[in-house]
Amino acid sequence: MSTSIKNIKVSIQQGEQSLTALVQAFLDKTAKSKTNSFVETFNEEALAAAIKIEAKIKDGSAGKLAGLVIGLKDNICYKNHIVTASSKILENFESLFDATVTQRLIAEDAIILGRLNCDEFAMGSANENSVYGPTHNPHDLERVPGGSSGASAAAVAEGLCHASLGTDTGGSVRQPAAFCGVVGFKPTYGRISRYGIIAYGSSFDQVGIFANNIEDTAIIAEVISGQDEFDATSSNQSVPNYSEALTISRKVKIAYFEDTVNHPSIDPEISQAIKDKIEALKVLGHQVEPVQFNYTDHLVPTYYVLTTAEASSNLARYDGVHYGHRSDDANDTESTYVNSRTEGFGLEVKRRIMTGTFVLSSGYYDAYYGKAQKVRNLITQKTNDILDQYDFILSPTTPETAFKHGEKTDDPIKMYLSDIFTVHANLSGIPAISIPIRNHSNGMPMGLQLSAKKFDESALFAFADLCMKEI
Repeated sequence: MSTSIKNIKVSIQQGEQSLTALVQAFLDKTAKSKTNSFVETFNEEALAAAIKIEAKIKDGSAGKLAGLVIGLKDNICYKNHIVTASSKILENFESLFDATVTQRLIAEDAIILGRLNCDEFAMGSANENSVYGPTHNPHDLERVPGGSSGASAAAVAEGLCHASLGTDTGGSVRQPAAFCGVVGFKPTYGRISRYGIIAYGSSFDQVGIFANNIEDTAIIAEVISGQDEFDATSSNQSVPNYSEALTISRKVKIAYFEDTVNHPSIDPEISQAIKDKIEALKVLGHQVEPVQFNYTDHLVPTYYVLTTAEASSNLARYDGVHYGHRSDDANDTESTYVNSRTEGFGLEVKRRIMTGTFVLSSGYYDAYYGKAQKVRNLITQKTNDILDQYDFILSPTTPETAFKHGEKTDDPIKMYLSDIFTVHANLSGIPAISIPIRNHSNGMPMGLQLSAKKFDESALFAFADLCMKEI
């Protein structure tokens, strides 16, 4: 199936393919899939939308995303549809409104195929922490697709939809993109509205995009980016036409951190692949240099102190009183809260709520949360200083390829270190993208990560496109 939005629209306009048949083909393939990516498909709605949008394409009135079939991570609200964040605590909860990104997709004639599995409340690096069961990597069903947006990546990699939306709090779009061999993009913090996204860590969360190429990623980003009156953290900076500026003619300056390329945790083949890409960029005339960054081993601890603190606050609203799961053993206020939350939340969510409550508690606030905020500020300042001198920062996306199911379940710290190269962009608020480079000797994909200055997504897309095509 063609994955270029522009090509799909042209082929439908010229009568070479039917949008209805295209949607039906996706639905048929999803029904047979063994990856457990979609937890629900909106069959009748998607087919009805296809008929209307196909007519609009033929009469020239269709929106920018006409012909695009897309999936939504199960923490993105879609009015009158179930959204659960893959948690029992939100079992059968139906959204009363659209997330801003959902509304903007529909306004430009995208077809929403269904909702995609994820780690519960977006907490995880393997898509194993879900009330719907684990999602499997389409390249090897015994391996994880990454997380928390693992199903969003797997669905695109398997060809169940053209593109998908996920959320990225510490790498939850880029890490699964690398594990599944697709493009995964996280914007500058504030570039895309968080309104209608079930929160995990509010100062980190951003909606991200999965696709098979940079052009489609850029077009979707154009549509869903921009200021939103419902999100006070959204930026009022204008949104460029990313997809019309994918050519980068000048030679650029690229920084990389020596300790990421040669980090003790990194797989030797991934390390070598990144070094090969660095040499290829130099051959093309680009300036690629190692720079000093002394905070790599502080990234993951800082991230987990701050995000668990925010999760502790954000998830306090799920109490068994207002909506969602309420325990059958609830008979007074205390038992309602305790039993409903005990039964409704999974192990990893409980672990992070408890950790976050601890770091915010009296006597520990300054030692943990306060100190982590200071470290985050140092990381951001150093990152901005580097990007004042260089156009991009290059690194591996992950230290390893997709691991097998259950391999890290009993060791949370080992699991958390899967995010060692991706959390940097969330801590500093910069845009980042993972692109597939080549396959490991074990047959699994590997990813290259590129980061840029805040709100310089246009240059990031252009350079990522060059890297995908020329190195």
